[in-house]
Amino acid sequence: MSTTSTSTTTGPPAYRGAADAAPAGVLGGALSADLGEDEVVLFLIGMRVNRLRRVRSWSYVARQMPAMLRELAALPDSPLLAFRTWWSGRDVMVTQVWRSAEELGRFARDQDHPHATAWREFNRRIAASADVGIWHETYVVRADQVESLYGNMPPVGLGAAHGLVPAGTRRATAAVRRVHGAAGDHALGQLD
Repeated sequence: MSTTSTSTTTGPPAYRGAADAAPAGVLGGALSADLGEDEVVLFLIGMRVNRLRRVRSWSYVARQMPAMLRELAALPDSPLLAFRTWWSGRDVMVTQVWRSAEELGRFARDQDHPHATAWREFNRRIAASADVGIWHETYVVRADQVESLYGNMPPVGLGAAHGLVPAGTRRATAAVRRVHGAAGDHALGQLD
């Protein structure tokens, strides 16, 4: 995972000077994820607290994900490239970027990883109570079908997982071609 230096990257006119003005930890300017030519694997997983007073149920579920993420992050050449946790009201979601759908599937089925134990315990102790809702979605998308833009942000999402390049250096994505034509000026912040 590498990021570009933004000292020479300014992007479209709206971002000129941002590289020099950005606070510590923020990459000033307009950047895109450096996705290469293959596919992108985005895994979203979450839980919803259905009964606030059933602390034992939802706290068990809430404790399992950080343990799994720590284990994955500690693996040499981990298949989990990046993750971020989001919280809103009763809902918690973790966005994860994986190297491949096959590696995600292997991890999910591997009986030697904490996921298998956590899943069995959830099914045995909590699932039938409906105290906690759980969900996940997996998206496997060709890299040329992904649009990404990070303006004055620390590395996040696909950019944190795959590295960053100055915006506009990647060929136009499908969304940009569809909406704005091959140049994609609007997607980069150049409004008429």
